[in-house]
Amino acid sequence: AQQGRVREKAYGKQKIYFADQEQLPAASDAELRGLDGEIAALSATVQAQQQSCRQMEAELKDLNSSMTTPELAREIEQLRKDCASYMEKLERIKSAANHVTPEEKEKVCSEQKLYCKEWRRRKRMATELLDAILEGYPKSKKQFFEEVGIETDEDHNVTLPAAV
Repeated sequence: AQQGRVREKAYGKQKIYFADQEQLPAASDAELRGLDGEIAALSATVQAQQQSCRQMEAELKDLNSSMTTPELAREIEQLRKDCASYMEKLERIKSAANHVTPEEKEKVCSEQKLYCKEWRRRKRMATELLDAILEGYPKSKKQFFEEVGIETDEDHNVTLPAAV
């Protein structure tokens, strides 16, 4: 600062030193325009490089997330084994001699419907009878069931099958 190469400014207790710009050569307008053009060209180059880098990073991410050739070969082999086992299972099912005829199936389904209908009817009758008894019973429904020894479907988590 004493030699005049840098300048000093005091702000309270702080001092700031900076280059003395009066000693630097002044740039002409043509030089400034040339530098501005160079800055613009370099900025465009930087943007193009950044865009190229983003595209390459996206491509790298895609490639890293996809399977390699050996992994793909193992996957194909596993799928072929699965397919062969399913085909074998299908052939066993097709060649089985214990098929259920449509008549037998219909008979079983109709019996199930009949038994479910009867179950519902009997449950409704029992519920109506118990409700009639409980009208004059001084204790709760739960206490009555316990004294008499009645077990409900709900006690055993049993539900009627859906009507088919």
